[in-house]
Amino acid sequence: MRDYLLTLCVTAAVTYLLTGPVRKFAIATGAMPEIRARDVHREPTPRLGGIAMFFGLCAGLLVADHLQNLNSVFELSNEPRALLSGAALIWIIGVLDDKFEIDALIKLGGQMIAAGVMVMQGLTILWLPIPGVGTVSLTQWQGTLLTVALVVITINAVNFVDGLDGLAAGMVCIAAAAFFLYSYRIWFGYMIEAAAPATLFTAILMGMCLGFLPHNMHPARIFMGDSGSMLIGLVLAAAAISVTGQVDPDALKIFEGGTREATHAALPVFIPLLLPLTIIAIPVADLVLAIVRRTWKGQSPFAADRGHLHHRLLEIGHSHSRAVLIMYFWSALIAFGVVAYSVHSASMWIVLVVVALSAVGLVLLLLPRFTPRAPRWAEAFVPPRYRRRRALAGQTPPAPSFPCEATADAAAEARDEDEERVPVAVGVSGVNGATAIGPRSRFPDRRKAETRG
Repeated sequence: MRDYLLTLCVTAAVTYLLTGPVRKFAIATGAMPEIRARDVHREPTPRLGGIAMFFGLCAGLLVADHLQNLNSVFELSNEPRALLSGAALIWIIGVLDDKFEIDALIKLGGQMIAAGVMVMQGLTILWLPIPGVGTVSLTQWQGTLLTVALVVITINAVNFVDGLDGLAAGMVCIAAAAFFLYSYRIWFGYMIEAAAPATLFTAILMGMCLGFLPHNMHPARIFMGDSGSMLIGLVLAAAAISVTGQVDPDALKIFEGGTREATHAALPVFIPLLLPLTIIAIPVADLVLAIVRRTWKGQSPFAADRGHLHHRLLEIGHSHSRAVLIMYFWSALIAFGVVAYSVHSASMWIVLVVVALSAVGLVLLLLPRFTPRAPRWAEAFVPPRYRRRRALAGQTPPAPSFPCEATADAAAEARDEDEERVPVAVGVSGVNGATAIGPRSRFPDRRKAETRG
């Protein structure tokens, strides 16, 4: 565990220290999205944060290779090299897209090629544990198609939630933490070496996200861009593929005894089939809803819009930070709830805790609809939005010192400003990237954002 923590800290430190110079490089090269009326940000914000995250990945793998307890991962498995090869390819495509906005089909082809490169080097799904059936071996073509599909879906699901400051990095960090606990239990608890690569990948992924988050929290100083979102999506998919398709369920010796006992004992093995999906449940749900919504309207499934889940939270009335925290809450509840159930599947209290926390989450979602008002004695300890408005009876506001026409003009200007600011509070679709394979919106009067030295 100490070696994993050291690898995590080194990855986070390298990512954090390199993000500042990368930000200056992005400004110098003009890798900055233009400001539009619907964007939250008032100043041009550079992209290319994925550069720092990629070098953090390389640093984490390099440190792990020189640690005595983790060196066996590189000696007994080719998966770390497969991950690095696929990550380098997807990172280059992301950097080019952040700078030049390449075509959607090129990005989709690049994602499939990156997945194929990992498959060629051994990072693929070899078998699947099926409840009631046991271990089902897959043919080479079946394993390749399933691996490529999982990589592409995960990359685009992660990129779909990259719409608010700190949202994608935080949600992936939470998912990686839950996955780390699960894979570490399989490796250390059952002494299965095949789970060691997934444990290492998730530790490095947590370091990449934690090192980048201080620069990306609201208000963000830099965006990860497609170079970062596609990269962390690929690393998350690689961990899921490794622990799902490489760990032999028969090695756990759980298919012994009666059918009922074997099925009950096999739950920790069946969980990998659901764990990758539950970890990215919210991004995948957002992906499916977006495709249905855009197709229903006759639009391209990859057309940018403002209907994502985080945009809906802003429309309800949540602030930027609160919307991000709510998404964090639901991600942690789903991911850690599934991991806890895989450990103690017979405990009813886990289900009760998940149900109780889900109720708390629903209350948080609807909080702007019934904003509570604090009592008079507690107003000094709560934010202004929870304080009661103090209206003095019998008093009217002072009359303006300028003519009525000027008052009307000022009111008209205020209304115009309010109307212009309405879409700004909705979302940031297109700033951080609406989809990993969808082109960004192009306007006839598109202008290049001015950079400041």
